[in-house]
Amino acid sequence: MPQYVKDVMTPKVASVRPDASLVEAAQMMRAHDIGGVLVALDGELLGVLTDRDITLRAVADGVDPLTVSCHLICTPNPVTIGPDEEIAEAAALMRQHEVRRLPVVRAGRPVGVVSMRDLDRTPA
Repeated sequence: MPQYVKDVMTPKVASVRPDASLVEAAQMMRAHDIGGVLVALDGELLGVLTDRDITLRAVADGVDPLTVSCHLICTPNPVTIGPDEEIAEAAALMRQHEVRRLPVVRAGRPVGVVSMRDLDRTPA
């Protein structure tokens, strides 16, 4: 029996505006104990920003995290999946694109996130 993304995803979406600073994003990640946030404007997904992005694309280059916007550092146009897709498809996309989390979108709007951890907790 197939299992679906909507059954294992995290339905609450942590997102920041594209003009938010990296510090704002990092503080949100810390407050929610998560490793990434979605970058969105008016409900439209623009990108994904992870703690690793902040470290490798900004801090390691000496960029001031107070003055640089999330939109400049995030991964734009991220790979996404729909809530009604099977979790096997989510796992395949993660492997293919070497990512640990996928935004879950319905009609172009983020409705959740599915992570490798979510898939690992799924009974076989």
